[in-house]
Amino acid sequence: MKRRPLFWKVYPYYFLVIFISLLLVALYGAREMKTLYISQLTSTLEARARVAERLLKPLLNTNETARLDRECKEIAKVSNTRITVVDVKGLVLGDSHEDPLSMESHGTRPEIVLAYGGEVGVKTRYSNTRQANMMYVAIPVKQDNEIIAVVRVAVPVSAVENILTSFYRNIAIGGAIIVVLAALISMAVLKRLTDPLRELRNGAGRFAAGDLATRLPVPTTEEIADLSESMNKMAEQLAVRIKTIAQQRNEREAILSSMSEGIVALDADEKIVLLNRVVAGFLDLDIAESRGKTFYEVIRIPSVLEFVERAMHSSDIAEMEIKMPGSGASVKYFQARAAALKDSFGEKVGVVVVFNDITRLKKLESIRRDFVANVSHELRTPITAITGSVETLLDGAMDNSDDRRRFLDMIARHSDRLNNLIKDLLSLAQIESETEQIGAGLTRGRVSNVIASSVMACQEKSRLHQVDVSYSCDPNLEANINRGQLEQAITNLIDNAIKYSNQGSTVNVEVTSPVDEIVISVQDKGVGIAEEHLPRLFERFYRVDEARSRDAGGTGLGLAIVKHVAVTHKGRVSVDSLPGKGSSFRIHLPRTQ
Repeated sequence: MKRRPLFWKVYPYYFLVIFISLLLVALYGAREMKTLYISQLTSTLEARARVAERLLKPLLNTNETARLDRECKEIAKVSNTRITVVDVKGLVLGDSHEDPLSMESHGTRPEIVLAYGGEVGVKTRYSNTRQANMMYVAIPVKQDNEIIAVVRVAVPVSAVENILTSFYRNIAIGGAIIVVLAALISMAVLKRLTDPLRELRNGAGRFAAGDLATRLPVPTTEEIADLSESMNKMAEQLAVRIKTIAQQRNEREAILSSMSEGIVALDADEKIVLLNRVVAGFLDLDIAESRGKTFYEVIRIPSVLEFVERAMHSSDIAEMEIKMPGSGASVKYFQARAAALKDSFGEKVGVVVVFNDITRLKKLESIRRDFVANVSHELRTPITAITGSVETLLDGAMDNSDDRRRFLDMIARHSDRLNNLIKDLLSLAQIESETEQIGAGLTRGRVSNVIASSVMACQEKSRLHQVDVSYSCDPNLEANINRGQLEQAITNLIDNAIKYSNQGSTVNVEVTSPVDEIVISVQDKGVGIAEEHLPRLFERFYRVDEARSRDAGGTGLGLAIVKHVAVTHKGRVSVDSLPGKGSSFRIHLPRTQ
């Protein structure tokens, strides 16, 4: 249905009521005016007839008809009224406008008949003599209580109609003016009523749009003023409540956003009513698009759907470890925990599911298992060799000097390897414990001194392998360092470069200082490393070629120590290598002023 403004719903009826009221009043007034005028005219004509009777009665007694006719004409001139005198037989004795001798008998005229009966005859009818509508008043003329004649006076009805028409015209003009004034006044009155209502409507629209700061004007009309004050008070209370709700929502969003756990809440129809950015990242969801949709519409992981479905139909807390689809490093593990979501009456209305990313724990657990296995494997080899050599000596090899010498050398060599392995493990454990407090124990020192000490520590090995070691470093370059750890890391890199370099080649140690860091680079021209091994080079016990690494005397922990030393110094490590071209290992330290 088409809606119309209140003004146009009320004003037409208001105007119609005024118009009809004025019309009825005008019609009633016109009718009463006509009745009153006719009554007054009748009285006037009757009075004229009485005057004419007094003047003409003496002439009736003398039978002077000619004089009577003249008197009628004289009286008519003065009164502007037609006067006719008729005897009891209907014969016209005198007439103010016609010759009585030429007039027909008037004995049958209605007003004359009434006058013959002793009444005042009043009639309005068409006059054949005057050829016009006339109003007649006839009175009987009595003598000795006997009617001897009838005096009739008449005026044209057109004169009455002209007067009434002028009256009607004046009423119409006055009524039109009154209607216009009433329309304007009613319009002003209604506008004074509807304008405050329009303000209320516009104000309510602003409130609905969220503009609760403005206030509605308070008019003088009591009822509308009360309504305006109530709406202003409502807006004020709504603003306070919305502010409180927004603050609570922001606090909730801040709490949910700062949580490391992923949270998703579902209603009884499994529609998502709440989720934070963490779970959106876990499950690769869009927060805005996911809200309001069912869980199975946005999730296509069978294990997650199965867990949620089981939690929806259970009143107990459900837990499950979920492995996300993927391969290699992209595999993720989550610990999911679901609990019933209840309303204020304790009725279950959905579930809330919390996802904890345990991928790192899983990887740490895997690393721990690999570490234990690798340590066991690395320890088993020298211990087995030492045990076998001792048993062989005890079984009689001690009596043979050559065998005794050979097995003792083997025991010594594997004891040294076992000692180096334990030493590296202890060093790595110490560095890892210090890594928990990154930057602790660092002092200002010159990098060139550390480089020189590391090169000097490797001089004997470089001489034995016939590999030259050179270095270049700004002698004034300083950084916050732990000298012992950094020297051990650089020594490990130089030692590895010497091991895997060809005789006669050169190992270059170069220190550069870009804008925001210090880069210590150890470059060799050795065998190089295939690209697929580069991401795992700094893992513990990772070996590109296990047989060759063991022959070279490595423990598999040197590069892991280098990485942890770099982290302790708030830095990082990097490596580039090409098979047959050599390798470049780098330690990146933050540059401080």
